[in-house]
Amino acid sequence: MITGPDKGKSIGRRNFLKLLGGSSVVGVAASIAGCSSDPAGGKGWMPKQYQVAGSWPVQVKGRIPIDPDSPSIMRDDRKCILCGQCLEACEKVQSVYGYYELPIKKDITCVDCGQCSLWCPTAAITERDDIDKVVKALENKNLHVVVQTAPATRVALGEEFGLAPGSLVEGKQVAALKKLGFDTVFDTNYSADLTIMEEGTELIKRIEGMAGHPLPQFTSCSPGWVKFCEYYYPDLIGNLSTAKSPQQMLGALVKTYYAREKGIDPAKIISVAIMPCTAKKFECARPEMNAAGVLHGKPEIRDVDIVLTTRELARLMKKRGIDLNTLTDAPYDRLMGESTGAGVIFGVTGGVMEAAVRSAYYLVTKQDPPETLLTLTPVRGLAGVKEASVTIPGVGELQVAVCHGLKNARLILDEIRAGKTRWQFIEFMSCPGGCIGGGGQPRTSLPPSDEIRQARIASLYKLDSSVYKKRLSYKNEEIRQVYQSYLEHPMSEKAEQLLHTHYTDRSGNLTAKKRLVKRPAGGERNG
Repeated sequence: MITGPDKGKSIGRRNFLKLLGGSSVVGVAASIAGCSSDPAGGKGWMPKQYQVAGSWPVQVKGRIPIDPDSPSIMRDDRKCILCGQCLEACEKVQSVYGYYELPIKKDITCVDCGQCSLWCPTAAITERDDIDKVVKALENKNLHVVVQTAPATRVALGEEFGLAPGSLVEGKQVAALKKLGFDTVFDTNYSADLTIMEEGTELIKRIEGMAGHPLPQFTSCSPGWVKFCEYYYPDLIGNLSTAKSPQQMLGALVKTYYAREKGIDPAKIISVAIMPCTAKKFECARPEMNAAGVLHGKPEIRDVDIVLTTRELARLMKKRGIDLNTLTDAPYDRLMGESTGAGVIFGVTGGVMEAAVRSAYYLVTKQDPPETLLTLTPVRGLAGVKEASVTIPGVGELQVAVCHGLKNARLILDEIRAGKTRWQFIEFMSCPGGCIGGGGQPRTSLPPSDEIRQARIASLYKLDSSVYKKRLSYKNEEIRQVYQSYLEHPMSEKAEQLLHTHYTDRSGNLTAKKRLVKRPAGGERNG
C-alpha cells in the first residue's frame, strides 16, 4: 500500500521497477511473474524449453518491439514488467528477434505468430482484440454473418471453461456460435481437405517437372512461417506452395460458391474465422486476399473480414453469458461443413504432411493408400525436425521432412541453401506443436508445456482414427460436389483464381544478421 503524499496514486511500470531497485528487493519481479503453482504443467516463468538460463538480471531484461499498428498483437504497457520472456520466445524459439541488424529499415520485424503472448507472465502482450467488430456485425440485421472454426480450436476452447487440456468440444463450439447469432457455421476442416486436393496436385505437378515450380515444395498454410520465409529466405519463395491456407480458401468460397448457392449478395456477407493463430489476423488483411472481390469486380470485398482467436471467442462467450459446459452439441452447416480425419490433423505438427501423402498416393495411383500411410509415425511427435521416406508407385521414394518452430525451420532452410536438400516435400509450421500451440490458444500453462501440447494433439489424432468416418480428403462428398458444380478440378483456372496466391519479398525491410543455428542432439527441438 502507498502511504504519505503519494497515497492513492497509481505507480507506473518504470517507477515500480525503480522502487524494486531502490529497495534492493532481489527476485521480487520473478515472484510477481511466476506461476510455479500452475496445475496444468507450467514449470514457472523462467525459460525451460531450451535448457539455457537467461544471462540478463532476472528483474529487468527488456522486451520485444511491437508495432502499434500490428493487426495481430498488442501490448498493454501498464502490465509489462520488462521480464524478457517475449525476447526469449522471439529469439530462442522463433529466431526472429536478434536475427536482424539495427536500426530497423522499414517496419518492425515481426511474423505475427503471437508466441510472445503465450510466454508473457502478466498478459501484457495479447492478440489484437477484434471482438467489437464481430459484435457490431452480428447486431446488423442487414448483414449475413458466416463463421468458420479451425481444427485446433475444438481441442482447446474447453480449457477456457475449466475443462481438461485437449477436451473435445467440437459440437459445443458450434452450438455456442449459433447461440451468439452467426447465420452459418462452417468447418475449416472442409477447406483443409480442399487444400490437400490443391496442394497434393501441385506437388505431383512439381515432381513431374512443372516449369517455375522447384522442389522441394513447402507447405503454405502457416502465415507466420510464410512471412518468416518472405523476410529471411526470399530466394526460396518459389518453393512455397501457391495453395492458400484453409482459412483463406473457405473465405474465398463463402463469397462466391456459397453466395451463389444461397442467392446472397457477397457484399452483404461478413466472413469471420475462429483461429488458434494470431498471424491469421495478418493473413486475412494481406492485400492479395480479395479473390472473391476481384471475381465480382469489387476488389474492396475481403475473402475473410475478421479473425478471432480461441481466447477471444471464449471472452465473447463469457460476455454474452454462454457457458460452454451447459450446451448441447450442434452440427456444422452443410455445403462446407463435412470433414475428414485428414482435414482435422492439419492442427498438429506433421498433420499436413500426413494428410497430403495420403491423397498424393491416390492422385498418382487412383488407389486408396495402404494402412501404413494412415498412421505415418515418423512425422508424428514433438521432435523439432522429422523425416520420412514414402514409396508411391509411379513416383518412387518420396522424401519428406517436417519441422515446427521457426528456429527449427532455419536448420532445414540453411541446408537447402547449401545445396544439401534431399527432400521433395517439407511441412513448416510456425508454432511449436503446430496450430494446437498457436499464439491465440488458451494460456493453460506458462510457459507453454509439452504436456498441454500432447493432450491437444492426442485429441485430434483420436478424431482422425476413431471418430470421423472418413480419413481421406478425396472422399469428402462436399469436396467432390464443389469441384463438380463449381471449381471443375484441382488447379483449374477457377481454382487457381480463388484458391491460389503469390508471395512478397520482404527482405528489403530488414538487414538479416547471420547466426549459426545448430541442430540439437538426439532429435530434440530448439524451443
